[in-house]
Amino acid sequence: MRHDSTSTGLLWIGPWLLGFSIFTVLPVMLAVWYGFTDYTLLEPPIPVGTDNYTRMLDDPILGTVLWNTALFGVLSIVLGTVVSISLAVLLSNPVRFQSFWRAAVFAPSVLPLVALAVIFKLGYDPEVGIANTMIEGALGWAGVRGPNWFGSGFWAMTALLLISLWGVGPAVVIYLAGLRDVPKQLHEAASIDGVGRWGRFVHVVLPMISPVILFNVIIGIINAAQVFAVPVLLTGEGPERSTYFHSMYVYDNAFTFGDMGYASALGVLQFAIILLLTGAVLLAGRKLVYYRGA
Repeated sequence: MRHDSTSTGLLWIGPWLLGFSIFTVLPVMLAVWYGFTDYTLLEPPIPVGTDNYTRMLDDPILGTVLWNTALFGVLSIVLGTVVSISLAVLLSNPVRFQSFWRAAVFAPSVLPLVALAVIFKLGYDPEVGIANTMIEGALGWAGVRGPNWFGSGFWAMTALLLISLWGVGPAVVIYLAGLRDVPKQLHEAASIDGVGRWGRFVHVVLPMISPVILFNVIIGIINAAQVFAVPVLLTGEGPERSTYFHSMYVYDNAFTFGDMGYASALGVLQFAIILLLTGAVLLAGRKLVYYRGA
């Protein structure tokens, strides 16, 4: 008995399409609509045209949260890329207990964000935290003391960046898969030509895994633009709003100030920024990324 392939396919993906429509498409459409209204959650929305978007032009807090989010995004993506590629290269070499080390790198990424924030908040405690204990244990002889991690904007942002490295496990796994796909013949040919290890890494490995780098950078942009749970629990707004991010500002407007209309407009702005950045990275990837067989 033959079945129409299109109908069968739609039947199998039907539950996913239903969930995607209800929990993704519908909320996005409602956010766009509420962005053009004055909506307090307690009364019906009142259309106000583009007032919410005009209001953004005179909102000093919006400039602060966009700067903080951009700074965190750039630094976390750069640091995360360097660390995850380095770990992937190390784990790709045959060593004893290789499976254990790979699992150890990936395991921290499955820890719930709330538990992660609580653990690191204790670890960053200036008096009894393990971070300052290690710093003073290693450099105490030189008079170095651990910082007050949440007492200044610089150290609060540094703390969040270090925490972001805790979850590089999924990226490391993807890089490992990319490294395994690099042809050994290229390594051998470069070695015969007298190219050293670092030269082979720069001129052979990086171009071959550039599509994987592109993918992980895009995922990093999406995650960094939506950072929320860890800074809320760990630093709050931080000293002088130094760790106040865009998603936190959206949440505060919606559920603290009761201004769902402006919060929806901010959410649409966030979506547009992510979309534009992703498009820009994909366009840049046409010239910077090497595709085998292309």
